[in-house]
Amino acid sequence: VHSFRSFFPKANLKARTVILTDDGIATGSTVLAALTFLKSQNPKEVILAVPVAPSDSLIPLRQVCDEIVCLAQPRFFRSVGEFYRHFEQVDDDQFIQKLRNWIKQPVAHPK
Repeated sequence: VHSFRSFFPKANLKARTVILTDDGIATGSTVLAALTFLKSQNPKEVILAVPVAPSDSLIPLRQVCDEIVCLAQPRFFRSVGEFYRHFEQVDDDQFIQKLRNWIKQPVAHPK
């Protein structure tokens, strides 16, 4: 978090709806930590949105978020990557470079 904090100021989440997304959930431990932090910021509600997760990993997450949107909960689950055609890991340096490139792009305003 500290590595990426310089790109965006800390948002005030109090009384706001927060949607946390991930590329998928395996064990749920990382998402649980993120949800716990978000709830400590006193948002109006926290919604978790993921494309795929094993149903047993979602059970403890339901206790710390208001809603879960999960497109697939396969019975036989080995890894998140098996549900993607192309699933490449992105390291911190790659992510930071993509974030810098995205920030440089002009914002399109609707007419």
